[in-house]
Amino acid sequence: MGYALLAGAIAAEVAGTTAMKYSEGFSRLWPSVITVAGYLLAFTLLAQTLRTLSVGTAYAIWAGIGTAAVAAIGMLFLGESTSMVKVAGIALVIAGVVVLNLGGAH
Repeated sequence: MGYALLAGAIAAEVAGTTAMKYSEGFSRLWPSVITVAGYLLAFTLLAQTLRTLSVGTAYAIWAGIGTAAVAAIGMLFLGESTSMVKVAGIALVIAGVVVLNLGGAH
């Protein structure tokens, strides 16, 4: 159950961050509403996740996968530049999350 809640928290955070791009500095109503709702849902689900997962594991997964997902969305859908260095950075973030989990996941 904890990992399902964590997946929802990650999805909500990625949606909120992506919507923030479209909010144009919170000057557009609906993208701004989606941003706030996404982050409220993300933190609520993350808090529930912490009932069953350790904070280090949950936060590493949440932050790492969220960062990698938003970077990939930026490159694939938002016209941000793509380079091998960026792709390698995303791979390193994911690898770091995996290593942290192998070293101490319950």
